Amino acid sequence: MTSKNAEVTDAATTGDRAATGLVPAPRSLTWGPPGAEPFRLGEATVIDAAPGTEDVARLLRASVGAATGLPLAPGTEGPRVELALDTALAPEAYRLAVDAEAVRITGGSAAGLFWGAQTFRQLLGPDAFRRAPLTKGRTWEVPAVAVEDEPRFSWRGLMLDVSRHFLPKEDVLRYLDLLAAHKLNVFHFHLTDDQGWRVEIKRYPRLTEAGSWRSRTKYGHRASELWDETPYGGYYTQDDIREIVAYAAERHIRVVPEIDIPGHSQAAITAYPELGNTDVIDTTTLSVWDTWGVSPNVLAPTDNTVRFFEGVFEELLDLFPAETAPFIHVGGDECVKDQWKASPAAQARIAELGLKDEDELQSWFIRHFDTWLTERGRRMIGWDEILEGGLAEGAAVSSWRGYAGGIAAAEAGHDVVMCPEQQVYLDHRQDGGPDEPMPIGYVRTLEDVYRFEPVPPGLSEEAARHVLGTQGNVWTEVMQNRARVDYQVFPRLAALAEVAWTPLPAPAERDFAGFEARMTDHYARLDALGVDYRRPGGPLPWQRRPGIVGRPIEGAPPVV
Repeated sequence: MTSKNAEVTDAATTGDRAATGLVPAPRSLTWGPPGAEPFRLGEATVIDAAPGTEDVARLLRASVGAATGLPLAPGTEGPRVELALDTALAPEAYRLAVDAEAVRITGGSAAGLFWGAQTFRQLLGPDAFRRAPLTKGRTWEVPAVAVEDEPRFSWRGLMLDVSRHFLPKEDVLRYLDLLAAHKLNVFHFHLTDDQGWRVEIKRYPRLTEAGSWRSRTKYGHRASELWDETPYGGYYTQDDIREIVAYAAERHIRVVPEIDIPGHSQAAITAYPELGNTDVIDTTTLSVWDTWGVSPNVLAPTDNTVRFFEGVFEELLDLFPAETAPFIHVGGDECVKDQWKASPAAQARIAELGLKDEDELQSWFIRHFDTWLTERGRRMIGWDEILEGGLAEGAAVSSWRGYAGGIAAAEAGHDVVMCPEQQVYLDHRQDGGPDEPMPIGYVRTLEDVYRFEPVPPGLSEEAARHVLGTQGNVWTEVMQNRARVDYQVFPRLAALAEVAWTPLPAPAERDFAGFEARMTDHYARLDALGVDYRRPGGPLPWQRRPGIVGRPIEGAPPVV
């Protein structure tokens, strides 16, 4: 990780306007001399792919080739796009140099080369993000420029909740393309919750037979009186998951699957009632939850429950190979302890293990899976509640309730992903006006996200090295379809992508006006990609949801 005060050449401030909209901004951009000829892409343009770069060449043909209608055949002579590797560069670093003869992209690894290819695509203009050429015979130009670039953080991500509202496989693949276009390299896949279990587990078929469907769904915030009475559900087959993981790997995106335990488990308990606290409630009467909030129905801390979820994770590890998914997320958040307090079996387990209280019981549960995953070559990560009752050794933390959990974990030598609710929960509303659809949470504008700083002031230098990076979190209670997800995520994800990639100055010193100017070009890219983003002037008529109750929180969010 580099200093957040490193110098950045802002492509919005100078040069040919065809390239002013690079998002995220590169570390260094130098324009060719006045009058320098651009590189012209045409029928004769070839891709000269050095050993180790073949996959990036294939993806360039699939994306840029489709958008331009050009063959981009293999070759070494004439106008060309040269792809090469240089291990002297950092793995995700790249160089890009353009003159009249060639576009030369060099990466520290295939990942760095791929990020350089994304910059090349942006330099071609927004129509390079379409799936077919708008006109035949068009001249495509790339201005003479030299870029040297590498990311600030190794973890640059988005968490997508597909439990509250399910996104079909094709929509997930589309989101992976959108992450790649923004140089984001982590996809946190929230697969299970009270409202639905979304991944096929062959040894436990009722997880999807019964746990992936609910009879109806609350429409709006849980305070709303409206219901959608249509049965709702869906899940990914194991082959769907394999396809998603392979698609992500091609784009140098790591996938972090999340199975949320021991709370947020009502869907699993509905499918297998013995997993719940049967000495407190009749778990056979439960159904997949149809409303929002935090369910009191949590897993029983029994050997049977532990063995059951070991079986779940065994299949999960096969679906998410270590090279693509080194981290496994176990949730650990919002586990209501009331049933454990009332359960003779849970109290007996506390006494048997010599634990102090229910918080330590949850810590025991989480520690077990930390050890289990470590023995199988994976790293466990969980929400910052896993700090309660003692931090599991070797665990990493997703700090969501604020900075505090992340600070405590980092100072204790644990790796942290900073994703505080008050700053980067993208389900929170984007404006305080009356037209925001189903408004949730604090107002978090594009500028607010751009001024978010993942490394809090006062963190020691040693602890700061444990901040892996940041991610935006998208909880989908009030996002019934892809268009609603798009509206909440974009354009703010573009701002977060720059925060994660570019070593920006301190928040108050950041050039938001320059970023906003570059976004003018970036909006055209989002249009080409078919993204239903929130326009700068507010929601379009069909993006509004008048009369649907939300949960807006007034005032500035606390820094905690």
